[in-house]
Amino acid sequence: MKKYLLGKIGKFYKANLHVHTTISDGQWTPQQVKEEYVKKGYSVVAFTDHEIIVPHNDLTDENFLAITSCEEYVNESVPNATFQFIKTYHFNFYAKDKNATVNPAFCERKIWLKNSLQYVTDEMRKTDCVVPYDVESVNQLIQRANELGFLVSYNHPRWSQQTYEDYGELKGLWGVEVHNTGCVCMGYNETDIPYEELLKKGNNVLPLATDDTHEPAHAFGGFTMIEAEKLDYDTVFSAMKNGCMYASTGPLIDEITFENNKLTVRGSAVNQIVLNTERRWCKVASGNDITQAEFDLSDYFSANEQFEHRLPLFIRITMIDKYGKKAWTRAYSIEELLS
Repeated sequence: MKKYLLGKIGKFYKANLHVHTTISDGQWTPQQVKEEYVKKGYSVVAFTDHEIIVPHNDLTDENFLAITSCEEYVNESVPNATFQFIKTYHFNFYAKDKNATVNPAFCERKIWLKNSLQYVTDEMRKTDCVVPYDVESVNQLIQRANELGFLVSYNHPRWSQQTYEDYGELKGLWGVEVHNTGCVCMGYNETDIPYEELLKKGNNVLPLATDDTHEPAHAFGGFTMIEAEKLDYDTVFSAMKNGCMYASTGPLIDEITFENNKLTVRGSAVNQIVLNTERRWCKVASGNDITQAEFDLSDYFSANEQFEHRLPLFIRITMIDKYGKKAWTRAYSIEELLS
């Protein structure tokens, strides 16, 4: 029986899940963000202004969906060090409730942009959350956000100057940025290493390609394609939560199916389609403008039966076009394939 991992619904909505507006340090107003992204074929934007949640449900219509969200930081404390010398965690919180107005990590004293202060409410001030820079405290924050119905993404680890010791033990994350256009513009190129390492630690995290738009030059470089039955808040949020999506800087995926131990990938023209697993077992389909690849996983399954499993078992796909642009799928567990 054919199992669809992507493409069964057949309706994908293009999304940017990281953008800043004039509410914090972006150059576009929320209305301008909508207008510019709609021009480029986007249907979904998550408004992730710093430290405060401001819903933009007034921008939502039958062709556009505004996701209620914000970006929060946890800075390393180093005496006499300026910001360029310290490590920092940056997380996006995506609200299940489109009317949410309180950041689960809100602390008025941490707001560093004076123009953002006008949006602070008495309801927000009821939360006064100061998080120390250590993994245990950060995990408690992520857990609190999850309990309040937020999806949590871990943003731009390279720009944040973080290493495995900072992110290797994080728990409860929903997504990890593998591409951030704003950071690429500043010289911090994409990497899927933190994503890969968190997968191997047993975290069911998703890859995210975002813009982190602060200015026009940061726009339209990375996007997420969300597969959902319709464009409304609850349906799209549920699709995000369930991983019905993939990340990209260019290539498009039409469908991924699994049948009789064979995985088939179909999409736009690329030069490589790569299947990675949790170990040193990889398959690559190469060519000029290939649009389909079929991978036989029989040997992979046979090896699983012969050896003790030391890592979570999964497969994932990366597509690379002739310009070096990529698409990344989430990891699909072996139990998911065979169920």
